Amino acid sequence: MKRVALLIETSRTYGRDLLQGVKQYAGEHGPWSLFVELRDLESKPPAWLKSWDGDGILTRSGSTAIASAVRRVGVPTVELRSTRRGASFPFVGADNEAVGRLVAEHLLDRGFRHFGVYELDTEPFFVERRNSFVRHLQRRGMTCSALRQGGTTEKPSQWERQQARLIEWIAQLPRPAGIMACTDQLGCWLLDACARTGVRVPEELAVVGVENDETLTAMSTPPLSSVQLDGRRAGYEAARLLDRLMQGSRSPRRPVLIPPIGVRTRQSSDIVAIDDPLLAQAIRLIRQRACEGIHVADVLEAVPLSRSSLERGCREILGRSPNREINRVRLQSACELLRETDLNLEQIALRTGFTTPQYLVQLFRRSMGTTPGVYRRQSRP
Repeated sequence: MKRVALLIETSRTYGRDLLQGVKQYAGEHGPWSLFVELRDLESKPPAWLKSWDGDGILTRSGSTAIASAVRRVGVPTVELRSTRRGASFPFVGADNEAVGRLVAEHLLDRGFRHFGVYELDTEPFFVERRNSFVRHLQRRGMTCSALRQGGTTEKPSQWERQQARLIEWIAQLPRPAGIMACTDQLGCWLLDACARTGVRVPEELAVVGVENDETLTAMSTPPLSSVQLDGRRAGYEAARLLDRLMQGSRSPRRPVLIPPIGVRTRQSSDIVAIDDPLLAQAIRLIRQRACEGIHVADVLEAVPLSRSSLERGCREILGRSPNREINRVRLQSACELLRETDLNLEQIALRTGFTTPQYLVQLFRRSMGTTPGVYRRQSRP
């Protein structure tokens, strides 16, 4: 039985998801003896590590001391936080290029034309998120204001100075604006600054965080939209890689990057930020009722717009026709059902407004470049 130490923080949702993925792999391919304890990102190396004679380690920590201590143990190790923390270890983690692109598309799809990013540079993955977000907006002809989080907030005076900087930055942003906060913690601080100054969220500023931490997204006011990272799949793939290393395989040359699941939309970004109220109403109707099987004619019957105005407005704001927007919403829901349920294609087609399972497969293949079955297998551990 392989003995594996899990030096993974348990204080955040992503860390707990990692542990679920590791547990699933061990259950399928073990048995493994798993040593796990409650930890946070700044926990020190455990005392027992010096004399531990196990077979492998999975580590996710904010402490460079952990990486040094693990290296001294000299067993196969996979890093799950940052390529910088464990430079000599293979890495499995989130695809932050995809994270930034996802947030940009989320805000663009809601009609925003002004943008900001509340950023950190303390880890390479924060910089990757920020750069991807800005780069994707630039490709769409947009510019983006940035504010970098600096210093600590351990004292009340430091907290107040930080919030004052945030308030000053918010005041000079054009409205309405969509903002990416590079972590959920930054998103909470940003929403607090909006509340202090009476800035309406999401009508004036929409905010999207990253990591979808259950505590932070629920505690913020209003509830924070956030990118959900696929921690369970990352944990599973890290355990798979560690298993190969413990059997003598070589380390991969490149990191294993796991795409995010998607944006969990909550009140902080749940808006269609379009000046034309009729066009905004039409797009809102599409997103609310696409899976009920509506067509463009149903939208025009409910909203007093001409077909040409609806077509032109959707192409200018969203970059696609109303019919493509209906199908995009349906496919998005189908992807979620494929990932998170065991429903068959006929049931999924029925729930997402497609006339037949065959049409769902045809459109899925055309839009996603793969079949629903392959997507389901690849999106699960």
